[in-house]
Amino acid sequence: MSDTEFRPLNIAVLTVSDSRTLEDDTSGQTLQERLTEAGHRLADRRIVPDDIYRIRAVVSAWIADPEVDVVITTGGTGVTGRDGTPEAVSVLLDKELEGFGELFRMLSWEEIGSSSLQSRALGGVANGTYVFCLPGSTGACRTGWDKLIATQLDSRTRPCNLAILIPRLGER
Repeated sequence: MSDTEFRPLNIAVLTVSDSRTLEDDTSGQTLQERLTEAGHRLADRRIVPDDIYRIRAVVSAWIADPEVDVVITTGGTGVTGRDGTPEAVSVLLDKELEGFGELFRMLSWEEIGSSSLQSRALGGVANGTYVFCLPGSTGACRTGWDKLIATQLDSRTRPCNLAILIPRLGER
């Protein structure tokens, strides 16, 4: 493949919620629609309750799966109650992409002002799989995908992108 050719990725989406189902999960649906419209493939989509061990189990399985290139979670990144997605995922990361959370909060500031400080959005890489944790609102998923994730998962983005760094792409 040339460096200017689009490389579709296999992306898994996890919604963290105690109350959502696939029928009313607008955040997960938004991510699914956006990633497929961009030319990527949905590797899997699930919903788990706000429980760090159940979140960690699903994300760990996807990180270990050679067919999953990217994991995106939505929900559980706040500071109240059972919000524990960052705690569930951060221990799995080989490297954190600090800039992801920083940029996400900067973009959120423009949309929701000081409420953005409550976001614990997180990005990183584990076993060659990129992992992004977004807040549970549909608006946050649109912001995260449209303004950060989509371009970094597009192998044509210059001067650099994350897609070309995925080791498994050379094997396909």
